[in-house]
Amino acid sequence: MSAESPGPKGGFRSLFTNALRPKKSRQTLRKGSRSTTDLRLAACPSADEPPPMPNLAPLQMHREKYKQMHANVDTQLGERRDYTTMIHSLGLLDPVDSYGPTGELEDHREPGEGDIAKLPSRLWALIAWYLDPADAASLAIATITLYRRLGPRYFLSLDASQNLHYKLDFLARLDQSLPHHLLCFPCGRYHRRIQEGQERMRPAHVINPLFNCANAFNALNPAPRHRITHGRMLPYSFVQLVMRAHRFGPRYGIPVEDMGRRWQRDGWSFSSRFHIHEGRLMMRVTSQAFAPADLPASAQRILLFSREDYWPYFSACAHWRDGELMPACKCALGHIPRPRETGGLQGLEHKVKDRWKGSGFDPNALTTLCGFCRPMRRCPECPTEYLIEVKLSEDRGDSRPGVFRQAIVVTRWSDLGNGMSPQGLEWGAVNGKRDDYDAFAHYAKRGIASIFEAAFTADALPGQRVISLNPKKKKLGEKGNDWY
Repeated sequence: MSAESPGPKGGFRSLFTNALRPKKSRQTLRKGSRSTTDLRLAACPSADEPPPMPNLAPLQMHREKYKQMHANVDTQLGERRDYTTMIHSLGLLDPVDSYGPTGELEDHREPGEGDIAKLPSRLWALIAWYLDPADAASLAIATITLYRRLGPRYFLSLDASQNLHYKLDFLARLDQSLPHHLLCFPCGRYHRRIQEGQERMRPAHVINPLFNCANAFNALNPAPRHRITHGRMLPYSFVQLVMRAHRFGPRYGIPVEDMGRRWQRDGWSFSSRFHIHEGRLMMRVTSQAFAPADLPASAQRILLFSREDYWPYFSACAHWRDGELMPACKCALGHIPRPRETGGLQGLEHKVKDRWKGSGFDPNALTTLCGFCRPMRRCPECPTEYLIEVKLSEDRGDSRPGVFRQAIVVTRWSDLGNGMSPQGLEWGAVNGKRDDYDAFAHYAKRGIASIFEAAFTADALPGQRVISLNPKKKKLGEKGNDWY
């Protein structure tokens, strides 16, 4: 080809110029046409017609709709509240107002001494014969006329040793008349309160008398009490004070809020709280201890059991040896994640494996328990429930700030009864002195933990599977070796 021909010029520079020049096909695609819509221009709103702003977001509108629909629904029971019925019930329960002729008759009712005197003494004696000694003595002390008809023989019968239970039952009915005294069950009599209004719970090694009693240090006739944890006892006198204040007024005892305590001992942290539900005192004790991973069996025993009496450090009822409480605690300790070894090239090896799997190792990850130790346990012989957890808690005893460690947490809920007598059903069952209690029959619809926690939170608690603490119903006690 000659130099005058119009063909392309050769050379290294012209080669790169032609290679970097855009093609005509690309320029053709960039041209706009009427059939092609520019999405960027279509997405931009016009300045003349701005889109209307909604009042609420769709999710917020959904929440407001159902919030109005369920405003009168009880979060615990799922029932709709009827405020009209509540107002009428408050009015009917008012002792000051009287409605209709019934209230007028009660206000102007004549005393019944004359009607009592019309009946012969033999008839009253026959009526008292059908009653137990406590009820017969209560009938005789009701009025002076009945006392003259029945005489003092029913009071003298209470001093018999076989009628000690009836005597305590009769004396417990006099609580409302004696606000400055407290019934002593070992003595069977009332004592004057020496710390009236200032009664506080103390550790077991601290002498804390509430009244002067001759049997205060009598080991053969001890005062009734319940073991909360290692080194902490709950005397029955405090149960009396709390329930008396709840029934009759603050001058009869102490408020239930003053019973709660926090303390530490032997590496464990404890917190207790009390609540009154339907005339019964309920207790919750939370026990927590930091636990390292991969503990051998001997180290688990040292962590869980006291060397003094071989009871658990955490709060437990009298039936803790029978069943699966301690095996469940040991199983929960086995789920604590083991930290990785980083000596030598092991740290680099773990990093390579994590990158290959596409996941990292988190030493502070949540611990998931298995189907054996996760469910809540209920003792079938007493009103007690347990929940075992493994949580990540802050170790404030460490010199370094913000150090978190795995800890085992055992929470116990118990029903301690109405505080009338230590021979009561709940108190006797919790202390192992009665065997006629069926926890699944008494709490068939709602658990003790649900009742207790519902008193302090307005939201419903998540469901928790409750199983028996002793599903095989074996009562081996000290002879069994699974508990240790």
